[in-house]
Amino acid sequence: MKSPSVTDARPDDSAQLLSIGEASERAGVSPRALRYYQQIGLITPSACTPGGLRRYSEENLSRVERIRELQNLLGFNLDEIAAVLHNEDRLAEMRIAYHDARTDEDERQSILDECLSLQLELRTTVETKRVAISEFLADLDARIRRIELLKLEQASPQT
Repeated sequence: MKSPSVTDARPDDSAQLLSIGEASERAGVSPRALRYYQQIGLITPSACTPGGLRRYSEENLSRVERIRELQNLLGFNLDEIAAVLHNEDRLAEMRIAYHDARTDEDERQSILDECLSLQLELRTTVETKRVAISEFLADLDARIRRIELLKLEQASPQT
């Protein structure tokens, strides 16, 4: 999908768009990371100049912040993040469609069914990660106990 050019953006927006260097500095990631996130479909720059330079908006920076949050806080890999972001994007689309006056009751019911399905899918992903973290913590606790026991044995006088 081709990004819009700066001339396609609203005149007020183009002054607020950031270069890749400015955006990477503000987002706390490297320019290379921004390009990679674009390459794998996690973000799309808000605009590109006629010369092909990427331009990023506050919305783009929020998206990068969400990616970093999912990586650091929940330990998701980029494939898992892509799935989460896809679901969040789809939920946002459905929220708009649900509140559209032209949407009839059958369509609203279908939207709710899909929303529930997406939320359950996301919950399963998070629960799987939580179980893995719990198992890892239990293993660490067992190792810590073994080391503490060894320390006690070493400290006890042998007869």
